[in-house]
Amino acid sequence: MRVLLLSTLLLVCCSCVSHSQEQHAAFNQPVDSLRTDSITLLFAGDLMQHKEQIEAAHKKGNTYDYAECFREVWGQISKADIAIGNLEVTLAGAPYGGYPSFSAPDQFLFAIQQAGFDLLTTANNHCLDRGSRGVNRTNRLLDSLHLSRLGAYRDTAERQRLYPLTVEKNGFRIAFISYTEFTNGITAKHPTVVNYMDKAVVEADIAKVKRLSPDLIIAFMHWGVEYASQPNQKQKAWAEWLLSKGVAHVIGSHPHVVQPMELRVDSATQSRHLVVYSLGNFISNMSERGTDGGLMLHLTFVKDSTVRLAKSTYQPVWTWRPRFGSTNYKVIPATKYPEQLLSPVARYRMNQFVSDTRALMKNRFEE
Repeated sequence: MRVLLLSTLLLVCCSCVSHSQEQHAAFNQPVDSLRTDSITLLFAGDLMQHKEQIEAAHKKGNTYDYAECFREVWGQISKADIAIGNLEVTLAGAPYGGYPSFSAPDQFLFAIQQAGFDLLTTANNHCLDRGSRGVNRTNRLLDSLHLSRLGAYRDTAERQRLYPLTVEKNGFRIAFISYTEFTNGITAKHPTVVNYMDKAVVEADIAKVKRLSPDLIIAFMHWGVEYASQPNQKQKAWAEWLLSKGVAHVIGSHPHVVQPMELRVDSATQSRHLVVYSLGNFISNMSERGTDGGLMLHLTFVKDSTVRLAKSTYQPVWTWRPRFGSTNYKVIPATKYPEQLLSPVARYRMNQFVSDTRALMKNRFEE
């Protein structure tokens, strides 16, 4: 599942396209394995560590164990050719802490890697919680585990060398870009660089990566209003602008709740483009309605004479909480987990999350 990094060096101009929203349900085009390359990408929401989660993972001898957290979804994550998540904590070392200044034990990242993730975005509102030291230590640890990353950098030279991130797998060349709307009022101290939502910067980055002729450009946007189940006008305007500049698909985070997905069709080429406004929380200690779960999004692309999105589905996931300190938090597949293993309260909360998600998605895209 490892991916190959390529450097991107030069600039070109981009052309605009117009889009119209497609109103149909999830689709599934046949793939001829003898004539067609295919690749499957998995996207997960926010990977968080609140104080209670750190305490639950704490073991004797001042060690931390997160192996149980992703056990129920290991298979789905590992099966993807490339699995991507939003790392919404720093790995700045001790003292560890949750909101409002996140720093998780290194073992949390070890568990993320062991679960099968390949790429983590770090451009989010908490990436500067522990300042430049937090950014740099997080990046060093990601690099030591051979996890691809994008969003925050030691300095301009590192950003120039590593960004935009382009990966090659299964005959595809896919470019990833990532930006955040804000960093909670904390300013990056020179020479640290964080990717902010600045149209001049984003447009230059898109032009830069287009010189390598990627098959797809996918944008991760950390945006919107926390706990809002619908995207705001700024999110919608940015999504339109990104598509017009040549981005193929837009994946969002930050609201900590699921927001709708929109499947669109290019009016000129009939190519499909997905806008996902928020995948919600993948794992966290949040408990308000809608914040206790999220989505795993599965996208399958095929390539012959063209590159196209052949399949788009989501799987609701829900965070199970430990009782009496006996076990750790864990992500469970909400529609496939044996309900008899849950307490009545947990069963009710999980089913409520699934029901709310289905209503929001209007029965589209679910596996």
